[in-house]
Amino acid sequence: MSSEVRWHRLSKEASLERLASAVTGLSHEESARRRREHGLNVLEEAPPRSRLALFLSQLADYMILVLLAAALVAGLVGDVADALVIVAIVVLNAVIGFVQEYRAERAMAALKAMAAPVATVIRGGAPQVEPAAHLVPGDVVHVEAGTIVPADLRILQAASLRVDEAALTGESAPVDKAHGSIEAEVVAVADRRNIAHKGTLVTHGHGLGVVIATGMRTEFGKIARLLGQARSVDTPLQRRLAAFGRRLAGVVVAICAIVFVTGLLRGEPALPMLLTALSLAVAAIPEALPAVVGIALALGARKMMQHRALIRRLPAVEALGSVTTICSDKTGTLTANEMRLERYYCDGSAGSEPGDGEPWELLKLAMSVSHDAVRSDDGAFIGDPTEIALLRAALAAGRDAAADRRHWPRCDEIPFDSVRKCMSTLHKTPSGEWLAITKGAAEVVVAASQREARGVGEAPIDQAAVLREADDLATGGHRVLAVGVRRFARRPQPYDASIAERDLTFVGLVGLIDPPRPEVRGAIATCHEAGIVPIMITGDHPLTARAIGERLGLATDRRAVITGGELASLSAEEFSRRIGELRVYARVAPEQKLEIVAALQRRGEVVAVTGDGVNDAPALRQADIGVSMGITGTDVAKEASGIVLLDDDFATIVRAVREGRRIYDNLRRFIRYVLTTNSGEIFTIFLAPFLGLPIPLLPIQILWINLVTDGLPGLALAAEPAERNVMRRPPRPPRESVFAHGLGAHALIVGLVMAGIALAVQSWGWHAGIEQWQTLVFTTLCFMQLGHVLAIRSEETSLFTLRVSTNRALASAVVLTVVLQLAVVYVPPLNELFRTVPLTAAQLGIAGGAAAVILAIVEAEKAWRRRVARRVRRQIAESE
Repeated sequence: MSSEVRWHRLSKEASLERLASAVTGLSHEESARRRREHGLNVLEEAPPRSRLALFLSQLADYMILVLLAAALVAGLVGDVADALVIVAIVVLNAVIGFVQEYRAERAMAALKAMAAPVATVIRGGAPQVEPAAHLVPGDVVHVEAGTIVPADLRILQAASLRVDEAALTGESAPVDKAHGSIEAEVVAVADRRNIAHKGTLVTHGHGLGVVIATGMRTEFGKIARLLGQARSVDTPLQRRLAAFGRRLAGVVVAICAIVFVTGLLRGEPALPMLLTALSLAVAAIPEALPAVVGIALALGARKMMQHRALIRRLPAVEALGSVTTICSDKTGTLTANEMRLERYYCDGSAGSEPGDGEPWELLKLAMSVSHDAVRSDDGAFIGDPTEIALLRAALAAGRDAAADRRHWPRCDEIPFDSVRKCMSTLHKTPSGEWLAITKGAAEVVVAASQREARGVGEAPIDQAAVLREADDLATGGHRVLAVGVRRFARRPQPYDASIAERDLTFVGLVGLIDPPRPEVRGAIATCHEAGIVPIMITGDHPLTARAIGERLGLATDRRAVITGGELASLSAEEFSRRIGELRVYARVAPEQKLEIVAALQRRGEVVAVTGDGVNDAPALRQADIGVSMGITGTDVAKEASGIVLLDDDFATIVRAVREGRRIYDNLRRFIRYVLTTNSGEIFTIFLAPFLGLPIPLLPIQILWINLVTDGLPGLALAAEPAERNVMRRPPRPPRESVFAHGLGAHALIVGLVMAGIALAVQSWGWHAGIEQWQTLVFTTLCFMQLGHVLAIRSEETSLFTLRVSTNRALASAVVLTVVLQLAVVYVPPLNELFRTVPLTAAQLGIAGGAAAVILAIVEAEKAWRRRVARRVRRQIAESE
């Protein structure tokens, strides 16, 4: 059937007529014919890629190709060990990437698993159980509490029918369904009270519906299509490393070619110069970088796990540190995911706590007995979330619910329906009289009330004043229930709405809401301080969304709030202009949430998206980092995300952002370290011939520096703790290069200083005819690199303020590297292997002094940075 049909506007009779069906259902023959026409009621999915194709796709990264080239060169040079190390790192990274993508492709399988396996369908006038996949448009289906809706249904009959649509719409409470038509032309999915959608759960009552859509034509199917269209986005780190690899490869090839040609022009033998150039190429490429990235991300994932965040995709760890915008779901993430009674109006007064007196006790009694919620022996609450909230409030107010139900037993009830908008229960009182309690929509209960219970007795009701109180509660985002009673001397016969729900005595109003988690407001304040924009995107009611947004400090201006309907009416230009100021989106459809995320990304934002429902899955996939809920989240949402919050808490995301920033800072430290040290080696070898000096290092010595001196301390940088201001600075611009903030200049200048010191030592030793000159240059370069790694632990804070003990892994790595280098210098078998000669104490002191010089130079650079930062802060303060 056409997806353009406005099924919500059609009456149930017109719906059956359009579908050429009847309440007695389709015949077996007609069902089979329609199945051939429409296909099975299943979600389609693209043919999955083979596991081999998935694995090979991981090798297409530019940095990986550079590393493979380095492994080939290392093998040609004869350094088999280095080649094997590089290949092992590449394979490890490919395996990690393969596992991540394999998990992501299971999202559609999880979506299919949410479909109902069987359904009770009326065929030929008789009910029978059929596979849900066999349903066709026009089939009449029976649903009841505990069943999954097997297809999109236009409701024909509803008896207290409630459906939990949270996974599809984000609606925080079960939705009451009815068969009446809706006049509006366009109605959001969450407001289609006469349609039950495939994959949602019936929580209460039972009903009958005619199938209006199956398979990919259902709302679930539309989400499946969006999920297939949503693209997985590379993390900022992946994009930065790819650009870094491309630039590095070009520079390395150029420098090595110059070194080789220059050596030939100076008359050096071709083969040794070729080996030197190739060794320099291997040394210049930081093959430890993927290992450092992997270790840093793995350590970060372990630490985040301690903070209740499970990492499913390792790059997601760093991606959080780059986030500029967090698009959060409301229910369960920003809020407690638990309805609570928060406001009262009774006996002419309003407040957050119930008062005393006869009207208040009558209201508490109604909250205790006029519903189906119960508390089990183990203390758990069972029932509808709204009714559980009423029971909790009654208990908190001092009522003994078990005793109340014994003394005021419920003898009859009139179930809720969406036409009457209320429900009534009949109780026998301890005095032998009868008490009817009605609770429901304020406008209905107040209109049926002639009197109001007051402390001095019953008084005429001021309906306008009570409705103003109800409007105030609704404007505050509360779900408002009104309570009225009617007393009978004898049991009314019959007990129906015409008797129980007229001539009421109004008792009071209660306002219920799923309140914000207590820690979230502070977490949002931290986001603002860190330059991150938090946004709420929910399928819930606009008034509720606005109220929660205002409480959390998200929406202080009404212009920052928009509904899905209003969003649909905006032109592309208007939406692009307003997206920068919008902070709360309500009644948003899945395709709109996806468009919001994509629009933010087009603005250059790095977007994190949180969600728990099927409706959130496309946006979770599209986001730079998807964050799903571990407690309330569907399997579909979890499979589409990179991080799962084990406590469903927004504050956990903020803690994870802090960890992500720490990790990226450490990766920048490693890149700063390896670029500086490698440039020092390259400049030393490159400039020596132009100064009339021989090549200062042998190929095996170059590879030793590259493998040991670069590798061990570099890996230990991954354990560096976060700096104190890590959450008091803005996010990195998404397009910012890894060379930003002076990293490139630092690597060039300090590398040249290292080369200058090494060449000065070489010139002195070589011209003086000292036998150990090459070993001295070799050791000087190693020690200078160790002085450098200690100094760059922070871009601004002095090493002497940080203290060496705050990163024991780095201190240990430096000590171990010194020991290994001394072994190469003083152990005879290693002297022969590395062509080294033992140094004198004075010569060893020269190498140590060079390290101290590098440490002092970097500390001076940091002192200058601190002065500049203080001056900028002072200028900002003066301008304000």
